[in-house]
Amino acid sequence: MPQRRNRATLLAAAALAGLSPAPAFADTLKEALWLAYIDNPTLEAARADQRANDENVPIQRAGGLPSLGVSGQYAENLKTSSNSFIAPERQLSGSLDLAVPLYSGGAIRNGIRAADERVEAGRADLRGTESAIFNRVVAAYMNVILNESLVQLSANNVEVLDVNLDATSDRFQIGNLTRTDVAQSESRLALARSDLRTAQANLIAARENYIALVGKAPDALQPPPPLPGLPDTPDTAVDVALANNPDLIAAKQRAQAADYDIEVAGAGRLPQLSAYSTGGYQNYLGTLGSTTGSAAQTATSAQAGLRLSLPLFQGGVVSARQRQATANAQAALERVIAIERDIIAQVRASYSSWRAANAIVESSLTAVKAAELSLEGVRAENTVGNRTILDILNAQQELLSAQVQLVTARRNAYVAGFSLLAAMGQAEARDLGLSEGGPGDQRPLYDPVVNYDRVRGILWDWQRDPDPVATSTRTVDIPAPDAEIPAD
Repeated sequence: MPQRRNRATLLAAAALAGLSPAPAFADTLKEALWLAYIDNPTLEAARADQRANDENVPIQRAGGLPSLGVSGQYAENLKTSSNSFIAPERQLSGSLDLAVPLYSGGAIRNGIRAADERVEAGRADLRGTESAIFNRVVAAYMNVILNESLVQLSANNVEVLDVNLDATSDRFQIGNLTRTDVAQSESRLALARSDLRTAQANLIAARENYIALVGKAPDALQPPPPLPGLPDTPDTAVDVALANNPDLIAAKQRAQAADYDIEVAGAGRLPQLSAYSTGGYQNYLGTLGSTTGSAAQTATSAQAGLRLSLPLFQGGVVSARQRQATANAQAALERVIAIERDIIAQVRASYSSWRAANAIVESSLTAVKAAELSLEGVRAENTVGNRTILDILNAQQELLSAQVQLVTARRNAYVAGFSLLAAMGQAEARDLGLSEGGPGDQRPLYDPVVNYDRVRGILWDWQRDPDPVATSTRTVDIPAPDAEIPAD
């Protein structure tokens, strides 16, 4: 029995520390983050949404560029006017039209500015999505490690209580203990086995969530590295967050875009000036006759000029649109303050949770050491008759509770620390050391500016991108995870 007890203690210590030597093929947190970065469908969809957002700039700019069009018509004159001296039976005509906008009241210029601001807001949204995905990956990674530790602790508890039941039964057989002592041991063992089943189910759920986020099954996850750049005070964290949080940056950009929308709406009451040129061609296909002799069967024409339109009355639609844009701009400003409030609260709460979890880790370490000493003392006192079997069972339960609290606090401290970095706007790929690609994969990080620069200068109407194809990996072929613990 001492050998089995010592082995159980070592298993518990390994589970608590989370620092047992990992196999060479074990996954790291950096690998998990990189896989999510290159393969998570939510993040890929956000990138595609931003590429669609980029197109609003050339769409707005197109309204201020020249337009060129050609039109043609073929007509059969089934019946002509009796007063017509020239009555062709059929005709073919065509025209070439060129229009160049010269002044649109600022609608085009401000529309482009608004679109550019929304592109910037979309980039900030993309940063926020990336940070949120990483936050979920870290939580999923730590949940797998936590639940593996809980399964180990629960299995260790079952083993210890099984040994205790065997010893209690042996002592009952020789008359040293009562049937009550045996029943108490049996009850605790049954409860421990049910707790083990629950821990195993929770581990499977944690592994499934990891697969959904990362795209592969967790494989002997290594302990995570220390988190960089955590602040010393909550005020420092708030200052960094107000300068870098992507959600707040996006809200400010949209508020600026809403200001430009007011000018766009007001442009509807201003003059519109454009230059135009048109050329025409007609061919009567030899059917044009004349009472005065032969008539030319073809004709051409051309003209150029300026076209000015000045709206005088439009039923109040322009003022309504401008009032609407003004109200939308005010709403955008209020959303900036609302998001700022949320960020301040989130940062302060995450900082408090992080500090509290670290304090709990320290207290739990002390509690575990004390509970181990208490358990050994109760067992020793039981051998001389000063303690009962129930005292041993209670001491064992107290040790397990302290161990569970310790591993849970370690998980909570890491997740809270990462959440704090995310709220501060410092939990993105470049912040986490992914700027040079992942392990064994040196592809560059996604840069949304590349697509923006590509599409901004495209003027050709017939250009198009390849047909859309999903690039994220499906997980249907990944085997369902079990609750087995990787061997060291």
